[in-house]
Amino acid sequence: MKIAVLGSGVMGNGIAQVFATSGHHVTLVDISYEALRKAEDSITKSLTKLAQKDANLDPVEVLGRMEYTTDKQKLCDTDLVIEAITENIEVKKKVFKELDELCEQKTILASNTSSLCISDMAAFTNRKDRVCGMHFFNPVPLMKLVEITATDSTSVETIQIAEELVKQMNKESILVKDTPLFVVNRLLVPLICEAITLVEEGIASPADIDKAMKLGAHHPIGPLWLADMIGLDTMLHIQEALFVKTNDSKYRVPELLREMVAKGELGRKSGKGFYQYYVSSDLPTNLQTS
Repeated sequence: MKIAVLGSGVMGNGIAQVFATSGHHVTLVDISYEALRKAEDSITKSLTKLAQKDANLDPVEVLGRMEYTTDKQKLCDTDLVIEAITENIEVKKKVFKELDELCEQKTILASNTSSLCISDMAAFTNRKDRVCGMHFFNPVPLMKLVEITATDSTSVETIQIAEELVKQMNKESILVKDTPLFVVNRLLVPLICEAITLVEEGIASPADIDKAMKLGAHHPIGPLWLADMIGLDTMLHIQEALFVKTNDSKYRVPELLREMVAKGELGRKSGKGFYQYYVSSDLPTNLQTS
């Protein structure tokens, strides 16, 4: 299949990488040449590292199936476009309207949104039966789950195609009704929100909160380290959208989260969040408590 990914950030380049690895021709589209350059560099490094543990993986072969462009016309004749841009519903509505006008009628339009309703985007297209959600998890090459979201209008064929693509990537999928946050984040966001509140109230340090959940609840990583990995700006967008939509106090936004995002402390991608991150020439990315 010819697949395009719109948005070359952390999620977008990861999604492009796994599709190309499973044998598909992938076009990665972004408005920024610099973002595309960084994406290509990130994908190359990721594939090189993975190939050290997998003798069957040929980075050169995978990279040969990838194209990087700022030209949206490249989306026209694709079989599937996955949107992986900012978690802002108004922006996504405009993008889906544009994609609907630009792409051939055969093209399936999917969103990698982690929190927003797919039906809100599908409403801006004339192909509601060929719109679905395909929510990958970070880091995409390593995380095995994809949440496939179907609206009341999504066709059985569209769902089956999405499920088959997930299998080809050696991942597993779950089918989710179109609802805010789907399954994983519906459970996860309130937990992270409460962990941030504990820091805000001075109850415990980020490191001790994470230690508590790892040793006391057998979580592989703590909620605050996970928040840093997700991106605190993304967490803020998710929580704001959910609180407005549900008016449920469990989705209220901690003031500390707003303050950190305003200061540019976005987590791992900015070098600082609840922890500080640094890269050494002799060491992998390391973690220090702020």
